[in-house]
Order: sequence, then C-alpha cells, then structure tokens
Amino acid sequence: MIPDHDLERQMRHALALAARGRGSVEPNPMVGAVVLDLTGSVVGEGWHQRFWGPHAEVFALEAAGGAARGGTLVVTLEPCCHHGKTPPCTDAVLRSGVRRVVAATADPFPRVAGGGLAILREAGVEVDVGLCEADARRLNAPYLKLLRTGRPWVHAKWAMTLDGRIATRTHDSRWVSGEESRRRVHELRGRLDAVLVGRGTVEHDDPLLTARPPGPRVPARVVVSASGNLPDRCQLRATARDVPVIVYTAAGDERKLTGWAADGAEVVALPPGDTGVSLDAVFADLGRRRFTNVLVEGGAGLLGSVLDAGAADEFHVFVAPKLVGGVGAVPPVGGAGVAAMADALHLAEFTAEPSGDDVYLHGFAPGA
Repeated sequence: MIPDHDLERQMRHALALAARGRGSVEPNPMVGAVVLDLTGSVVGEGWHQRFWGPHAEVFALEAAGGAARGGTLVVTLEPCCHHGKTPPCTDAVLRSGVRRVVAATADPFPRVAGGGLAILREAGVEVDVGLCEADARRLNAPYLKLLRTGRPWVHAKWAMTLDGRIATRTHDSRWVSGEESRRRVHELRGRLDAVLVGRGTVEHDDPLLTARPPGPRVPARVVVSASGNLPDRCQLRATARDVPVIVYTAAGDERKLTGWAADGAEVVALPPGDTGVSLDAVFADLGRRRFTNVLVEGGAGLLGSVLDAGAADEFHVFVAPKLVGGVGAVPPVGGAGVAAMADALHLAEFTAEPSGDDVYLHGFAPGA
C-alpha cells in the first residue's frame, strides 16, 4: 500500500504537470496524471497539452506501458467516459490494468459527472476521490465557473502609481509600470481568451492589446462602448482583420460602427444596462463563445462597472514607486463604489511580490 503522504506528493506533482497546459487547453480543463507501479515508483506521467489533443491519462499510461499493470493512477480530474474529440479515458485506464485510481476531484461536465468513476468502480478498480481537491478546484476554477454559470472567469488588471493613479491629469499613462511588469501583462494576455477595455481607453491610449511576444492563445480584443462612439482611426480598427476585434454596443447604436464592421471588427448590439451596455450580457455572450478567461484592462469606468457588478474573480495589480499627484489624475476604479468601508471587497489568498521596481499584487474575490 502506497503511504498517504507519498500519494499527496504525487498528486501535487500531477497538479504542477496540469498547470503546464494553462493557455493551451481551454475551454477544456487542465489535467495532470502520474502512474505509480506496485512499489510506488513513478513509471509514467503526462498532462493535457492542447485542446483537441490526447488527455493526461493517455500520455501517462503510454509512458508507463506494462509497468502500469497492478499499479496506481494519480490524476487531478475524473477520467472522461464519453467520445468527444478523443476516445474515453476510462477505456485506456481499464486496458492498462491499473488496480487503483486516485482522483483529486470529480468532473462536473454533464457527459462525465461521476460517470467515469462509476465505470471504473464497476470494473473492479479501486477508486478514491478528494486528495488535494481544493487545490485541483482552484487550478480549474475558470473551467468550473464556465460550466456552472456560462460566464468566463474575469481577471481585473491595472497598473497604478503609489498614490493610486493610472494616468496623470492630462491622461498620460506611458509608462506607469516598468518593463518587468509589462512583460508579465503580455504573458498574462497570451494565455487568456479576450482582453476588454472601454471606450475611454481606446480614445486616450490607442492600445493594440496583443500579447508580445505571442503566447499559446491569441486573445480577442474587446471594446465595450454603449454609445458606439469610437475613433475612426486607431490601432484596434486598423488591425481588426489580423487579430479579432469585438465591439459591444447598445442596441440602436450599432449603426455608428458600420466603418468598424467594414474594417473587420465584429459589432454586437446588446440590451442596455443601468449605466450602458449590460455587462452580464457581455459576459454571457463571451461564455457562449466558450471563452474561459477574460482580462479586463480598463479604464476606470469599465473596471468600476465590473466591480460594482461583482463580476471580477481574480485581480492583478502592479504598483509603481511613483507619485503623480493632482486631484484630476485618473484613479484605477470608477463606478459607484461602496458607501461603507465594511462593505469593501476584501481579497482572498492575497500575495505581494517584487516585479522589477514595482510590486505585483494578486488575489481572488471572496468565494471565487
């Protein structure tokens, strides 16, 4: 019998393997697997490497070969049991002859949802579920949210000065943060499905919003403009045929964006919300596209609306050791905000680390 502490160590290794698929496998979950022989030695490992590609169990069991027989499969998510883009992983598990499967968590995907574990148990395989479950669910929180709500995981990001400003009173914002922080942001963009900004950011900053250098994903550039009043000339419009651009506007104002549509942007008219376009409708549409992770980069108006709606799940904030001053300088978050400090959003799992000369702050919304 393999000691529990050894199984936990191997499950944490499997979780680290799974994380290697971040940005390459979505909207699938990240999954890692380790095969142990009868003595508890690792004889095979693998992870889900790309969407449409083989699953983690297949890689791990192929690497183990005959050494898997009678052994243990440690896997971060319940093996699938349906024919999708690849054959059922339960078939590969049963063919391998492993005696035991230790899974971190069940898969809520409707075509699995405990079915894979049931098939293995019915075939006489010993099945244990729940080892490092909290870590496995944190790893795949975006996948789980998309399944549960039909909405993507929302990352909120901004860079600000020590006195809490993202731009000066003249809206100059280049550059708030240093090179290392900007490198991290490009890396973040390159593993997400979309980058969202508001009309003000397009007008004042004329951003390109691409990942440079490119990452495993090419994020769609998304603009939310209830009025439909966007510049006739800007980098997003000029490159819309090269990298996808989606513009959400209020129904009735899409006629203002015929030029953008002619230049390759997709214009989507949505019902108006209390302060413009309904953000829930925006995220619902992105969810229908199977976008798993979305990055909201600003400006203050859009970020404020996202926070007021309680729509942000994860936060990435870069604080630069700079002071700009001025009551007219731009804060990172607008919107209505809260009336009492007791109602302020208190981030969970909060961390701080150096990022060049800056500080990178990271955390999650409570319950996310």
